[in-house]
Amino acid sequence: MLQGALAGLAAGGLYAVLAVCLTLMSRLVRVVNFAQSATGMFGCYVAVFLSVHAGLPTWLATVVGIVLGGLLSALLGWIVSTWLAEADTGTRSAVTVAVLLLLISLSFILFGNKPQPFHPILDGPAVTVGGVVISQVTVVTVALAVLVAVASRIVLSRTPAGVRLRALSERPTTAELLGIPAKRLSVAVWAVTGVVSTLVISIVAPSQSNDATSLAMLVVPAAAAALLGGFRRLDLAVAGGLGLGLIQGAAAQVDGLSVVRYFLPFAVIVALLLWSQRKEVWDAAR
Repeated sequence: MLQGALAGLAAGGLYAVLAVCLTLMSRLVRVVNFAQSATGMFGCYVAVFLSVHAGLPTWLATVVGIVLGGLLSALLGWIVSTWLAEADTGTRSAVTVAVLLLLISLSFILFGNKPQPFHPILDGPAVTVGGVVISQVTVVTVALAVLVAVASRIVLSRTPAGVRLRALSERPTTAELLGIPAKRLSVAVWAVTGVVSTLVISIVAPSQSNDATSLAMLVVPAAAAALLGGFRRLDLAVAGGLGLGLIQGAAAQVDGLSVVRYFLPFAVIVALLLWSQRKEVWDAAR
């Protein structure tokens, strides 16, 4: 079971990175980006097409796919910032649901409905601890999750751009009156999170279910992890993603629980939403 749990840690690192991106998007640009993993999926699919059918080297095709994922995310951010700047969070988030469905449909049209032949960027074991093998993918994804969370915290707390982003998220009208370029900063957040999402999906996709729907719906476990931190705390988002991956990996080793692991993210989301509403329910019952 320990081996299974550690194997699930690779997916946990992926969830954690996506959860950090969701948290940043929620805090800084007031959007729950349901298309977070879909833009990454589409960039990865284009990379596979360029590698297999156009003959580009894998590393070059991967770079092109990552850049495309960032550009797609930036384009979506530009649209939201231009035409939905004054809309509430629910409306802005609903637009990303439409983009999620659009990218899944577009991938079916362009690449078919079968999983793509991903070439592993990382392959093989990294270390062996007590007889348990830890893969390179696991080490890199967990390290990337921690690195992205720490780097985001440093940028937000210690750089002029971070201070501007915090001002924009907490007092948007005041920030704009002070001359802070709201639209430019918002699009930059969308672009950076798009690049990070595509990068981590490129690393993990060869070892996961890599059909378009599965990759695009990675946003569900990522949302469960982000919800643990209330879409505000980066450390809890990382912990939630890694914990969810560990539990799913361990459950996969038990015959009676192997199917249940697919429903764990939904169960976590329902449980956290009910827990977050407990005060209102109890107050109403008094």
